[in-house]
Amino acid sequence: MKRAVVLLSGGLDSSTVLSMAKAEGHELYAVSFDYNQRHRRELESAKLVAAALNVKKHLIVKFDLREIGGSALTSEIEVPKEVRSQKSEARSKEFKNIKRKSLPAISSELPDFRTSGLIPVTYVPARNTIFLSFALGWAEVLESENIFIGANAIDYSGYPDCRPEYLKAFEEMANLATKASVEGKMRFAIRAPLVSMTKSEIIKMGTTLGLDYSLTWSCYDPQPVKAHGSKLIAESTKKNSKEKTMSYDLRANFVPCRLCDSCRLREKGFKEAGLIDPLLVD
Repeated sequence: MKRAVVLLSGGLDSSTVLSMAKAEGHELYAVSFDYNQRHRRELESAKLVAAALNVKKHLIVKFDLREIGGSALTSEIEVPKEVRSQKSEARSKEFKNIKRKSLPAISSELPDFRTSGLIPVTYVPARNTIFLSFALGWAEVLESENIFIGANAIDYSGYPDCRPEYLKAFEEMANLATKASVEGKMRFAIRAPLVSMTKSEIIKMGTTLGLDYSLTWSCYDPQPVKAHGSKLIAESTKKNSKEKTMSYDLRANFVPCRLCDSCRLREKGFKEAGLIDPLLVD
């Protein structure tokens, strides 16, 4: 059985990618990152998803990007609410015609993010480069050719390190910078199967594969809950699986803000897919 290293944040996209890698028959090795992010709640979802999909090994790598800062997710900068969704929808329309089955070379089809002003303050400096570098090192040790990432260039927040040309460039670097590749033992492939899919298409894909989206987390600014906690915990006793129970217990402590860019994109995706987001069902 071929091994696959999968970047798993606990969010909707990365969890769907993990399901897709499983459906391909890979032995799964998931890696998550505790970088002292504002939304560390996502790590609990990563654990739930990894357990539900029978991951062979799940690493949670710890380091503190608050020492660097530069993002609303790693500093006291306020997470933008609601207004970003309008720009996200504009970007979504702009990218609807960009459909790719494989990662292309650098293309002029995408806007110049250096001058467009579309990159939000939730961008974490060089985050995917850092994450993919860890994943690459582990993949070389595991002799895993495939590294999966849930990057998306359609219904997304405009991060430059989610673009197809970035992923292609990292793949080229990976095969120049590793012993296994230079010696001709293997070639690494950065797999981004969601890169040209809309959020609704992603949700439909995961649903088809049986992914339980109630286990996932998308919100950048989790809100503590006190008033309805007991109700949610009581509801958890009606669930059959351990993962479901844990998920509902977590919801007793935090709920999505429903106003940040990530929440709005998730809401939009479920609406367009004609489905109800199980994370928002009491």
